[in-house]
Amino acid sequence: MTAATAPLPRVVVLDYGSGNLRSAQRAVARAGAEVTVTDDLDAAAAADGLVVPGVGAFAACMAGIEALRAGPVIAERVAAGRPVLGICVGMQVLFEYGEEHGVVTKGLGLLPGGVTGLAAERVPHMGWNTVAPPPGSRLFAGLPADARFYFVHSYAPTDVAGLAAAGALPTTAEHGGRFVAAVERGPLSAAQFHPEKSAEAGRVLLHNWLATL
Repeated sequence: MTAATAPLPRVVVLDYGSGNLRSAQRAVARAGAEVTVTDDLDAAAAADGLVVPGVGAFAACMAGIEALRAGPVIAERVAAGRPVLGICVGMQVLFEYGEEHGVVTKGLGLLPGGVTGLAAERVPHMGWNTVAPPPGSRLFAGLPADARFYFVHSYAPTDVAGLAAAGALPTTAEHGGRFVAAVERGPLSAAQFHPEKSAEAGRVLLHNWLATL
């Protein structure tokens, strides 16, 4: 007698007008989930996991989230212990603020600190880079120390100590200085790099995230 196959976790990729929606959908599906791209907030609230993507400017992404009125849904999921994964600018908007070209934009405030320009001669930081996850990381479980992930960004949070003091597990990377490459705190996970563009290392990371659902 064959054992029944467990249903795949249901994941929503939030469509608020920004992000590599279809590539994120395909990557999460390959990692082992049933994935829907939608702007339906009820679906976003009910899903086993919610992915918040984002590319471009912090202010534009926050404007899209606010226009959809998605901020409270994201915050309520986190407060209820329901998993959320932010990707690229979708990670940045989880912080208290972002500063771009001297303009400060309020973020969702689910993680402490802000997002500022990289202190590097070469910006944007574009290409493959290694990361340094902390002990106890679930996102990076099973990945070798030389695993590389694909980054495209000019801004990032840098307050590693502040995140750790708030009970988060920050993963760091180097580009003209140390910055936060990923964060884990309870049901909230986030990556500054693009797992969907990071080949096998990205697939493993997404699979690890799905295992928390």
